[in-house]
Amino acid sequence: MEIKQTSKRVVITGTLAIWIIKFVIRPFHLFEGSANFFLGVAPNLFGSFLIPFGAYWFFNGKTFLIARIFRLRTLNDLRIVCFLGFVLLVINEYLQLIPVFGRTFDYYDIFFSAVGISTSYFVFSKLINSFQPVMD
Repeated sequence: MEIKQTSKRVVITGTLAIWIIKFVIRPFHLFEGSANFFLGVAPNLFGSFLIPFGAYWFFNGKTFLIARIFRLRTLNDLRIVCFLGFVLLVINEYLQLIPVFGRTFDYYDIFFSAVGISTSYFVFSKLINSFQPVMD
């Protein structure tokens, strides 16, 4: 299967999982204890995992400015995409400190975003290597 098709399936499946957690499982309080904690950080974990896959799916083969920034042809490009994605996630989390947005700031969200983006880096690099064995 082609990388773009795999990326598309991963992003769609991950997005559906995030929506089920945020709009079905958490509002109805179906779990208690440590499962409840995991459900609180799972959208950050899964969402950050989807960053390279989404970037590849949306920007592969395009030539406009943002597509040139988020292209994924080499490991260096993958590092840049993961780094920029993590920076944007941290900025988003710190913006939640502003009371106007009505959201809550949590260091665990930043930590699990880092875990998700790190895991995604290794998984996506293996995926790229399996399709294109020659990478910088």
